[in-house]
Amino acid sequence: MFKKVMVHARRGVKLIILFMIAIFLIIGAVAFLYKPTYSVFINGEQVGYTSNKSELQRKINEYVDHGDGTNENIAFVQVNELPEYQLCLLKRNVVTNDEEIFSKVKEQGIPYYRYYAILEDQEEKYYVSSFDEAENVINTLKEKNSENIDKISILEKYETGIKDMVSVEEVVSKLYVEKKTSVKVAKNTSSKASAGYVNTATTTSSGKASLGVSLIRPISGTITSRFGSRSSIRVSAHTGLDISAPTGTAVKAAASGTVTFAGWKGSYGYMVAISHGNGIQTYYAHCSKLYVSAGQTVSQGQTISAVGSTGNSTGPHLHLEVRVNGVAYNPQNYVY
Repeated sequence: MFKKVMVHARRGVKLIILFMIAIFLIIGAVAFLYKPTYSVFINGEQVGYTSNKSELQRKINEYVDHGDGTNENIAFVQVNELPEYQLCLLKRNVVTNDEEIFSKVKEQGIPYYRYYAILEDQEEKYYVSSFDEAENVINTLKEKNSENIDKISILEKYETGIKDMVSVEEVVSKLYVEKKTSVKVAKNTSSKASAGYVNTATTTSSGKASLGVSLIRPISGTITSRFGSRSSIRVSAHTGLDISAPTGTAVKAAASGTVTFAGWKGSYGYMVAISHGNGIQTYYAHCSKLYVSAGQTVSQGQTISAVGSTGNSTGPHLHLEVRVNGVAYNPQNYVY
C-alpha cells in the first residue's frame, strides 16, 4: 500500500514539474513575441498604441495646462475628450505612435488666452499681456497724478481670441488726464494762515487714553487698514484707521472743535486737523476737497471735506487719526 502511494506521489510531482516547465515556456514565448503596451482610445475610437502611458499623459497634461509653447499668452487649452488606455499585448514588430496620438489630441484643443484689460469707468479701453504691465500702467498714472486715476482699473480676461496688445507707454499716454490742482476751501474768516500747523510724528500708543469727548463716525464705509498695521507703502506702523468710501463722500467732524490745519501735507495729501481741547485732536487725510480752513470753529457732524485719494494712497478712502498730546491712539477704541 505504501509502495503504491509513493509511486502515485512521484508521478504527481513529475506532472507538476512538467506543467510548470510548460508555463515558463509559454510565458517565455509570449515575452519573446509580444510586449505589454496600451491601446489608446479617444471618444471610443482606437487611435493607436503607446508603450509609455505615463509619459504620453504627462505631455498631454502639459499641453492642456500651458499650450504648446507657441504663444506665451495661452493660459490653458480646453480638450473635451482625453485619451483612455487599455493594457494589451502587442507584437514586438508593431510600432507605437505617441506623436500621432498627441497630434489628434491637439486637433480638438481650444486654446484660451489670458490678457489684462485696462478699464476706465468700467469700460475696457486697452489690453496688455501681463499683470506686471497692467500694474505698471496704474502706478505710472498715479505717479503722474492723472485726474482719472480713481476710474482706472484692471480686469483679468480669458478668451478664445486674443486682443491687440498695446505697450505700457502708449496706454499711459492715451489715458493720462492732467489734474486740475484746485481745492475748494472755505473763506478764512480768522487771522490764522489757511494751512496752520499739524504734528504728523509716527509716535503711537497701544493703550486707550481718556478723551473726555464723544466721537462719531466721520463716514460710513469698510475698514481697509487698521491701526498699527504695516505695509510696503509706508515706512512705519499705521498711525490711524483707513475707511474705504467713494470719492466725493462727505467727511464729517467727529466732534466739535477748532480747525488747526487745512491743506496739503505730503503723504497725507489734502488734510484737515481739528483740536477738541485738552490736547485731543482728530485728523482727516487723503481728501479730494476741503471745506474748512485753519482757525475755523466746527460743530460735531459738520461736513469738513470730501473723500479722495491724494498723497500716498492706493484708492479713495479716509485716513482717520486720534491724537492725544501728539501721540496717535487707535481710533477703534472710540469709534467703529
